[in-house]
Amino acid sequence: MYSSSMLVALFALVNSLPGALAGFSPSAKGNIAIYWGQNSVNQPGAQQRLAYYCRNTNVNTIPLAFLNVIKDTTINLSNAEDSCSLFPGTKLYRCPQIEEDIKICQSLGKSILLSIGGSTYYEAGFTSSTEAIDWADRLWAMFGPVSSSDKRPFGSAVIDGFDFDFEAVANNTVPFATRLRSLMDSATATSGKKFLLSSAPQCPFPDLANNELLRNVAFDFVSVQFYNNYCGVHTFKFGSPNQDNFNFDTWDNWAKTVSKNKDVKILLGVPGSPSAAGIGYIAGGQLANVIKYAQTFSSFGGVMMWDMTQVWANAGFLDSVVSALGLTGGNGGGAAPTIATTAVPVPTTSSATPAIHSATTWVTITIWATATVNGPAATAKSTSTTTSSAKSTTAVSAPTPAAGLVNQWGQCGGNGYKGPTSCRAPYNCIKLSDWWAHCN
Repeated sequence: MYSSSMLVALFALVNSLPGALAGFSPSAKGNIAIYWGQNSVNQPGAQQRLAYYCRNTNVNTIPLAFLNVIKDTTINLSNAEDSCSLFPGTKLYRCPQIEEDIKICQSLGKSILLSIGGSTYYEAGFTSSTEAIDWADRLWAMFGPVSSSDKRPFGSAVIDGFDFDFEAVANNTVPFATRLRSLMDSATATSGKKFLLSSAPQCPFPDLANNELLRNVAFDFVSVQFYNNYCGVHTFKFGSPNQDNFNFDTWDNWAKTVSKNKDVKILLGVPGSPSAAGIGYIAGGQLANVIKYAQTFSSFGGVMMWDMTQVWANAGFLDSVVSALGLTGGNGGGAAPTIATTAVPVPTTSSATPAIHSATTWVTITIWATATVNGPAATAKSTSTTTSSAKSTTAVSAPTPAAGLVNQWGQCGGNGYKGPTSCRAPYNCIKLSDWWAHCN
């Protein structure tokens, strides 16, 4: 058996091998971020533990989705919670397995962020700037450098930053984010460790839920959700110098003229499979054309996908993104690439936990960037958002739609939409923007 410290050391050695991808880079155009934690494909066993995906050399940034309640702090990580236990008298999980996996991932050069919000976030922010600052301090004590806090969900593991996935307007988020930014910058000055702050707005500009944040807070990168909206990647016009709807140029202008950080990077947010979003999924050469267009803008920093289980179930999709970015890859789409002659075993907490390695192969996947964020983009993430109660043991196939009824995630409204508007039980038609509503 290997101890946790031995595993971290061994993984660090593997990370030094040629081809290993470091964490998020503000100077690169090939960052890949994929969200992990929601098992949005909603199939038993589909979501492996975090360290499994970190072995993929194509992945460099993984946002954990989500911390979905701030003031009565709650973390929802779908079936990953099976390895956690509650702190007595709270709704807060203590997750030793994730603590171990974060350290393994970081030893492999991955940036691990904690995404705040998601489709089930309901608090609407904070009652005052004072309360917002107080909660920024508390979350920093829970997830930042080890302090005197007695309730740290990931124990001694220190995350690499925070991602904001607010889907609706929330009050006093600017002082909240500003305080987190200050705390992270102070820690960087002391320790040298770089901490990251990101956001995942929808593509319509300005994004109403995050507009004040985007105008007043210095983000390192922004993962714009170009799906579930009229401005998604599916509206890209190949060969046209002018894009009527796809608006990466608008976001590039924001980065250069409005953003507090003029070096901010924009990630092209896309669904990881057809079932990851209501509209906006494209693949192959069509997506490659969009990526090549986006690469012409200086603010372009890579691709974000929602979510890990969707990407991993969609054979070849990750490889196609890697190829379009001009990176060397070949690890995606569910195939486990060989990157070392000797595999390092990873301990599991129970026989029910999937093995993280097989023989001499290593599998990795990227998860980051945009979980459910305000509105359309959020839907793509919304599709991945599942509550603890969604830990079913059998997969349920989608029923055949009855006349006049729309299945889950199907469109049921929006400007110009002329299709059916009634959802199959037990779903309701949820408006995400003026252009898109779907059944959920």
